[in-house]
Amino acid sequence: MNRQRVCVLGSTGSIGVNTLDVVSRHPERYEVVALSAMSRVDELLAQCLTSKPRFAVMPDAAAAARLREGLRAAGSATEVLDGADKLAEIAAHPEVDTVMAAIVGAAGLAPAIAAARAGKRLLLANKEAIVVGGALFMQAVEAGGATLLPIDSEHSAIFQCLPEDRGMWAQRIDHIVLTASGGPFRTRDPKTLADVTPDQACAHPNWVMGRKISVDSATMMNKALEVIEARWLFDLTPEQIRVLIHPQSIIHSMVVCRDQSVLAQLGTPDMRVPIAYGLSFPERITSGASRLDLLTTPSLSFEEADAVRFPGLHLSWQALRAPEGSTTVLNAANEVAVDAFLNGRLRFDRIHALNAHCLGAVAPSAADVASIDGLLALDARVRDVALRQVAAWM
Repeated sequence: MNRQRVCVLGSTGSIGVNTLDVVSRHPERYEVVALSAMSRVDELLAQCLTSKPRFAVMPDAAAAARLREGLRAAGSATEVLDGADKLAEIAAHPEVDTVMAAIVGAAGLAPAIAAARAGKRLLLANKEAIVVGGALFMQAVEAGGATLLPIDSEHSAIFQCLPEDRGMWAQRIDHIVLTASGGPFRTRDPKTLADVTPDQACAHPNWVMGRKISVDSATMMNKALEVIEARWLFDLTPEQIRVLIHPQSIIHSMVVCRDQSVLAQLGTPDMRVPIAYGLSFPERITSGASRLDLLTTPSLSFEEADAVRFPGLHLSWQALRAPEGSTTVLNAANEVAVDAFLNGRLRFDRIHALNAHCLGAVAPSAADVASIDGLLALDARVRDVALRQVAAWM
């Protein structure tokens, strides 16, 4: 068996670390060819010494220089590349078969599209790439003949409940149900959220994640982005996507078929499960996750995702029904809002207010969504509007 050659974009984040864990369990099946990180030099150095990739990429030249020096001192043959353009270059590299797209935020758009155009097996953990890219991203997947496999636990669950023949999806699906834990403030009075701290927002009850996605989970903006992602991944109308709060995070999502049968994927809340499925599809391999014991599993419960407690979630349907590019606006505003909150410049309860403000203040045009450059320019405009509004509130 030829080993699958893997590139992990965002290898020092939680998804990247879990991907390398799964890969390390199957050395006969996988070979790490390239790794990338934004700023965590020491972590990437350790990963390079363990996984021995041919390439390591850091967008920042100073960080790349530190990594290069550390690898040289350790006698490593890994070649270090610097510059944001190198991320797309490595994602499309002929020695790469599979790309784990786990870069956080809109920065992952260009390399994900490069991998799609190059016809790679694309494991999509960076939901922002498809939220920002939308139709352009899916066109790249089709044009390149890429195999697109969702890694978010919810979208992987939907994918696992559907037939391998994508042509059958439309006749099978009535609607889908994305489940959400509700985050750390599921039962907290919304009127008390003004004083929430970053550490409180990042204390997720079920999942161990990075700080940005943890805050998104606390506001339910993570689920809003997943609604948008599901629209493109499964070619659904906004009305075919629903969300339920499921605090136990055991049922990861459901497909309601046209005959009203309900298909669900269950498992322990461990991202190695969807990662292993993406790496091995259509086969199954061991992931390292613990087995779900139904005898000791607590009762499964569900709640409505109401707009009063989780107003950010409902912006997803608003953006999907607005002119194309509105989802790009929502994502850019949210990235600014979360960064401002984590750095003490924005109250937690104003994250939603900033997102709603930008969605109403920035009107995307047809030119904005016609190319990567147009989308990135739109993204930059929104960030400027958002930053000015944050400054006005301070």
